[in-house]
Order: sequence, then structure tokens, then C-alpha cells
Amino acid sequence: MFFDVLQLIGGFILSFGYIPQIAQILKTKSAVDLNIKSYIMMFTGILFMEVYAVNLLVKGAGWAFLFTNTISLIGCSIIIALILKYGKADRN
Repeated sequence: MFFDVLQLIGGFILSFGYIPQIAQILKTKSAVDLNIKSYIMMFTGILFMEVYAVNLLVKGAGWAFLFTNTISLIGCSIIIALILKYGKADRN
């Protein structure tokens, strides 16, 4: 139980760490300075951890890891979508 709480706290901190970046992109309508390759690599790593978390859940453990990892996967996906939308410099 203690380690589940630690994982939830750490997972929430990591997961919600995407919010300031998402807010900044939406505010400025620009993601020119962000490198999509970095976020694709993070997405891939989180996706692999998601598969592992599902495996843990099937074995009766890892619910906290799956929950916070899913939030991270969603946050990273949103940033990738925003980079694709706002990542190109205005050519006008």
C-alpha cells in the first residue's frame, strides 16, 4: 500500500508535468521550438510501459502504475498533436 501511494504521487507529478507545456503551446499558438522526435521517443517509451502496466494489472497488481501511466500517455499524445498543428514557423 505504501509503495502504491508513492507511485501515485510520483506518477501524478510526472503525468501532470505535461500541463504547463500544453498550456504554453495553446497560449502562444506556437510549438516551433519543440522537437517532435523527442516527444515521439517519450511516447514510445510510455507506450511500452503501458503494455507492461496492463500485464501487471492482469496479474493482480499495478493499478496505480497503469492509471498514472495512461495519463502520461495522453499528455504526451496531446503535445505531439499540438506540435503537428503549431510546430511550423509562420512563413508570412
